[in-house]
Amino acid sequence: MATRVAIMGATGYTALELIKILLRHPQVEIVAVTSRQETSPISSIHPSLTGRLDLPLQNLSPAEISARAECVFGCLPHGASAEVIPDILRGGARVVDFSADYRLASADVYEEWYGHKHPDPDRLGVVPYGLPELFRDRIVGADLVANPGCYPTPVILALSPLLKAGSISAEDIIVDSKSGVSGAGRSPKLTTHFPECNESVSAYGVGRHRHVPEIDRILTEFGGRSTSIIFTPHLIPMDRGILSTAYSRPQGNVSEEAILDCLREFYKDEPFVQVVDHLPGTKDTLGSNFCHITARVVRGRVVTISCIDNLVKGAAGAAVQNFNLMFGYPETTAL
Repeated sequence: MATRVAIMGATGYTALELIKILLRHPQVEIVAVTSRQETSPISSIHPSLTGRLDLPLQNLSPAEISARAECVFGCLPHGASAEVIPDILRGGARVVDFSADYRLASADVYEEWYGHKHPDPDRLGVVPYGLPELFRDRIVGADLVANPGCYPTPVILALSPLLKAGSISAEDIIVDSKSGVSGAGRSPKLTTHFPECNESVSAYGVGRHRHVPEIDRILTEFGGRSTSIIFTPHLIPMDRGILSTAYSRPQGNVSEEAILDCLREFYKDEPFVQVVDHLPGTKDTLGSNFCHITARVVRGRVVTISCIDNLVKGAAGAAVQNFNLMFGYPETTAL
């Protein structure tokens, strides 16, 4: 019997990618799609869904959502998610949350970076972080999972095994990431207006990007040593994809092959992480739930390069991977 699912905030790019994946999931029935503004069929907002999903968008209460669905995918903005998720959980549905509301462990850190008090602070630090490659045991059977941010995913996947093995120092890690325009969401903004971003590459959020505390928290927790990164994101004039290059210091005399062997050993049984010898590009992972990683040792630094599709492994694909673990389906189903 199929699991009934609902999607809150179904009008964005990530929600569209999620719906496309769920439509090919043999154990899923989409029973509700919500929006606070729109009331038209979902296929009028996302024409590629015409004839595939024509449910009307509805502004449903948490009680109404949990009465219909066994699992809710929350694609709401930061702050809005944690306002409604406690009521959905009380109604008996499970939740995969796409926002940052449950990714951090401290209400004070959340308020510092997101600018408002957390609506559900007691759950912070308790909700599993939805990166199965690191926290699979916590995700299995969970009622609420915090889906990772798009930028943190390739950074954490590339650096975590090396930190845990003691191959690199936890200090002085610099990360340079580049993302396609879909990472900024579907709402119109001047910086993502075509004449503004086409034929141009620009840095933004230098020293203050909200994914910094998320990356620091997970690298510190999994690696076992306090980590404080310098993270600089860049906007690239392409639709989708993230390429992250991280620069770290080796611990002792570590060879390039030893670094690659460490990564290969850690991910040898993981279905969605490929450690490659070549330098990967975003087209290699386009439309897939894969992360490609490689490493080089250059002038006393370990350089890791990792790439994902920001809408799949960076969002919707990871969410379905988490959903499969939560409900006992094979992890790779529909992916």
